[in-house]
Amino acid sequence: MSDPDRPVVASVGTTPFLRVVKGDPTPEELAALVGVLASLGGPAPSPLRRTPEWNAPRRLHRVVHPHGPGGWRASGLPR
Repeated sequence: MSDPDRPVVASVGTTPFLRVVKGDPTPEELAALVGVLASLGGPAPSPLRRTPEWNAPRRLHRVVHPHGPGGWRASGLPR
């Protein structure tokens, strides 16, 4: 026989996400624990893959080379 003050949880046939092994927590304590565990979230998303430099779209744009003294030297330096 179940206690009328305790909520009845129907089993769906899966393993429970959380199981109380020892003690008798109140529904408020269980709700606080579930809230903390839910706020942790899932795994962090994987970092974005960098575009290789040889395949960068900016390399398709025309580069205006600097003119004047030292312009030939600046044309070979990276931006």
